Amino acid sequence: MRFFSAAADPTALTRATAYPADGPVAALTTEKIHEELAAGQFRPEWVWLAEDDDGQLLARALWWGRADSERPIALDCLQVRSTVTDPVALATGLLDAAHAALGTRPLYNLSLPADWRTRPELTEAVAWRREAGSRTGLTREIERLRYEWTPEAEPPRAGGRLTFREGSDEEFLEAFVRVSAGSLDQATQDELREKDARQLAEEDMRFYLDCPGERSWWRLAESPDGTTAGLAVPSATPYNRNVGYLGVVPEQRGKGLIDEILAEITRFHAAEGAELVTATTDTTNVPMAAAFDRAGYEVTEIRLILEAPGPV
Repeated sequence: MRFFSAAADPTALTRATAYPADGPVAALTTEKIHEELAAGQFRPEWVWLAEDDDGQLLARALWWGRADSERPIALDCLQVRSTVTDPVALATGLLDAAHAALGTRPLYNLSLPADWRTRPELTEAVAWRREAGSRTGLTREIERLRYEWTPEAEPPRAGGRLTFREGSDEEFLEAFVRVSAGSLDQATQDELREKDARQLAEEDMRFYLDCPGERSWWRLAESPDGTTAGLAVPSATPYNRNVGYLGVVPEQRGKGLIDEILAEITRFHAAEGAELVTATTDTTNVPMAAAFDRAGYEVTEIRLILEAPGPV
């Protein structure tokens, strides 16, 4: 068995993009892969293949990153031929070889239909991917709902209980710190077991500053008396507008203020002419999911995130 990147073989990239995908997990089209390569979000050194001693391709893995990323951010595609008798072993070998060469273990973002648990062919396909991920160090699992808002849904109305204003970096840093306390977001809970709230807030701010959205979009949410109620961080991906980050400080929770903050972000994007606004939240974050439902967002898929715990 041979594991190698497309950067190591002049014909490998063509073979990787022409890989005839099989199995129930939706595969990227050849056209989409070429688009991502042209945008610098896939790169030959981030495309890995497995072939047998006869030169037959048995598996493909493609990692994604932003155009300015030094290292890939996420594994976007992992496929093993349906004829392989032990897909776990083959996928594990491929991931281990790639991780060693890349010098990192990016998370694996597995996109699934909302009803995947009721479909045996999908549960089987997810099971071997989970096991391979676990064997190669991606042992922490988060399941997220992916939402979309389009102009067919009317922008939610302002509730009138909050005002929104621009703020300094220090004010936003403090707001990030405060809203992380008691968060129902699983990644936030996991991170706070390993670092303090201010360190996490600094990392979150750097992440959103690096996203395609503008810093000038960010707003602090305040009650009529001027006290901080939360924050709204509209953002964007390389493909579309995105809800980004939002939250309510602990002492203001339970009043429905999350609806007003989400409405502010949605109206902002709508006013800018956005044709699509995406968002995600953990399946365990029931209040946030309910807020998206009330605001006219629709679930389009489940994202199963497999990642390495702690520094990678």
